Amino acid sequence: MSTQNSTLHQLLETIVGPQRTDRLFQVLVIHPDLASDPGPRVSRAVLAQALNMLLFEDLLKRVPSAELYVQRSLQQGRTVMHDHGAVRTVALSGMGALPAGQEAITRVLRPLGYALNGVYPLERLRMTGRSHAQADYPEDIAQFFISELHPERFSPEFQAAVARVTAQSKDPVTPEAAALLKKLEAEGSLSLEDAAKLLPVLVSVFDRQHPEPTLADYEILLAESPEMAWISTEGNVFNHATDRVPDVDQLTVELKALNQPIKDVVEKSQSGRVRQTAFTAARVKRTFRSSDGSLTEREVPGSFYEFITRLHMPEKDGKRPLDLSFDSSNAQAIFKMTANAK
Repeated sequence: MSTQNSTLHQLLETIVGPQRTDRLFQVLVIHPDLASDPGPRVSRAVLAQALNMLLFEDLLKRVPSAELYVQRSLQQGRTVMHDHGAVRTVALSGMGALPAGQEAITRVLRPLGYALNGVYPLERLRMTGRSHAQADYPEDIAQFFISELHPERFSPEFQAAVARVTAQSKDPVTPEAAALLKKLEAEGSLSLEDAAKLLPVLVSVFDRQHPEPTLADYEILLAESPEMAWISTEGNVFNHATDRVPDVDQLTVELKALNQPIKDVVEKSQSGRVRQTAFTAARVKRTFRSSDGSLTEREVPGSFYEFITRLHMPEKDGKRPLDLSFDSSNAQAIFKMTANAK
């Protein structure tokens, strides 16, 4: 079957049109089962793949170095294996209509077949990271790495600023979308029409749900946690998307030779099976409210693009699955990509 007639292609084409859909199919590695699934219903795996493709596209729009890398990859006949996307959340109740912490995200991932795959203490950052993998295609559909910041581990002044910044958060999940998510979780699939209604709402979950912060609150947050300062301007957008590559060390050498903004050091997990590096974060202009009610603009760190190499686990029961784990030390080093406020 032609991929143009698959439910994945039809779904994306309904949302973003044929040109953008065709480019996403050209850029990204898609499991053949998902790329050619004839339907007629849209499975949870296909919907998960579609969501990840649109979030990947969104990151490319916001990170020029990532878009340039993808263009060069296409010219060289290489496709991108999207390994995981990272999202930052705040473990605080009372954030307007938004659920606290990772639940703001995981509530929409569970119906898509995602389940907890690992917990990673990020003690230096006073955060906790958790990975979630798609049960049907764990190695082929991108994972989500969701981090929660713990405000109670910071000063009272910091906690008050967090509360002010997040107090008016809205909930992007409409009652209709919530009903469709419940149906998807129960049945494992939706009609193409229902999937097309749900997908834009799922994409909107990965956005900033609160108004622009005051500059004073931003400065308070930045002094104690660049990560929370980042959340105050960017919210729950993809902090980074990640390309799974055969040899991250060799790629780093190539990108440095091209004067690309690549991290100096490749991070290596304790097992040695997971190696990561990244481009520096994009610089973006964001609007802040001043004490007199006026608006001011400031350049701050935005999102970035990451590279990862994953090796296989030791053989067990005749199988050697890919090591889909993360590493707390690696993750905390990667978080520094958005820490530069200068």
